[in-house]
Amino acid sequence: MELAAGKPGFLRNVVVRFLLFSLLVVGVRFAYVITIRGESCSFGDDFCFFSSTSPENQNLVTAAGGHLDSSSSVTLNPIAAATPEVHKRVMFYITVFQDLIVDGFLSTKSKSLCVETPVGEDVYALKEIGVDDSVGIYKKASKPLVINGLGHKHPFKDNTFDFIFSGNGALDRSDKAAEFAAEVGRTLKPEGYAVIHTSSIDTYSFNSFIRLFNCCKFVHSRHMDGFDPDMPHIHEIVMKKIVDIKIREKTDSSLSNRCSVPGYKQDLLKKAEHLIETEPLKPWITLKRNIENVKYLPSMADINFKQRYVYVDVGARSYGSSIVSWFKKQYPKQNKTFDIYAIEADKHFHDQYQSKKGVKLLPYAAWVKNESLVFEINQTPGDENVEKGRGMGRIQPVKSGGGIVGSVDVIQGFDFANWLKNTVTEKDFVVMKMDVEGTEFDLIPKLIETGAICLIDEVFLECHYNRWQKCCPGVRSPKYQKTYGQCLDLFKSLRQRGVLVHQWW
Repeated sequence: MELAAGKPGFLRNVVVRFLLFSLLVVGVRFAYVITIRGESCSFGDDFCFFSSTSPENQNLVTAAGGHLDSSSSVTLNPIAAATPEVHKRVMFYITVFQDLIVDGFLSTKSKSLCVETPVGEDVYALKEIGVDDSVGIYKKASKPLVINGLGHKHPFKDNTFDFIFSGNGALDRSDKAAEFAAEVGRTLKPEGYAVIHTSSIDTYSFNSFIRLFNCCKFVHSRHMDGFDPDMPHIHEIVMKKIVDIKIREKTDSSLSNRCSVPGYKQDLLKKAEHLIETEPLKPWITLKRNIENVKYLPSMADINFKQRYVYVDVGARSYGSSIVSWFKKQYPKQNKTFDIYAIEADKHFHDQYQSKKGVKLLPYAAWVKNESLVFEINQTPGDENVEKGRGMGRIQPVKSGGGIVGSVDVIQGFDFANWLKNTVTEKDFVVMKMDVEGTEFDLIPKLIETGAICLIDEVFLECHYNRWQKCCPGVRSPKYQKTYGQCLDLFKSLRQRGVLVHQWW
């Protein structure tokens, strides 16, 4: 009977001791998570409630001008309590970084930076696979993973990181792509790797991307499915910073004169609209309607990753003529802000540009060299391109005799090809419209001869010839001597050289 009475007490003691032992295990595990593992706790761990900033990251924050108070040593980890969607992103980045480790572009000893990361899922993923010395930057800090910083303005010293990552199309959305690329090059250590995820997958944007990062050489790229519906396809590009890399801007005239249009630009010509082979009987209608057939370059390719965006209107006339009525309203700019240059010799239109922001007027005539010219104001019967009674003007290097209707002005001409080479670079996206009353037969050959044509991505050219007059059936205009066939040859010569040129009206 005594043995039977003592049995319940024995079992009770066993149960109590087991519970006490379990509590001890939980307590030790909890203390381990808080004091030792910190924010490197395993993703999905039930005991991963808190995180601590590692000594390495504390140094990064301090170097960046950040402030860690006494409470920052134990901080609620925002990722631990995040949504399943955030957890999905973390797992995606873990897979990406593991592949980069296998390929030798990343190691657990790499001092790493994630750029433009709002919450820091990518930073968290790096720490999960053992890359403990990692930090992210964003315009609003999310400590301990992310501190204050911008993609185009890193809060770190030169040559700080072994590995820099930019995910989720951050560079695609940046309106300061050149500064973004420059900061990556500045803060990346020599021989370090930069990995960028972009949604741009066409060849044109890829070549623009590579040219933008003049700090580095291209190493590897791959395509993958994304996790975000807004970015279903990802192009991952890996680059390596080279210490003694030489970027040739083709400043030597002998090199520039032999420039050739890259193959990826020539490929766009296969998608371009066909040239009008037969001379139109009503050119004032046919050429105007042809604009509906034009295949704009931004409709065929992604124009991201350019240093800047430039529109040059040669023969701009009034501000409302083509800058407002066509370029600003119709040209597909992909939300890019363009620097606009208006080249117009006729002083009659100069006052219109004085109060126009974002437009720089060059009150001269585009020409083949710097010299004084005669500017003739002509009026062809039936010409609709007249504003306030003023006809379209022609320029000549010397005074011409006879056939002049209206005023004659002496103006200054400038070397347009040379100006272009000093104003834009191959890293810029340049669109040119040219309407120069016959001078195109002088300017285009000079652009080709000097290599300046290679700096222009897209050309809208009005070619002037002795076309049929609207007022007088069967009568050609005496204003120009060239034929339609000569104009067609000019367009073909440009396209044969890989220049995306369109027939303008």
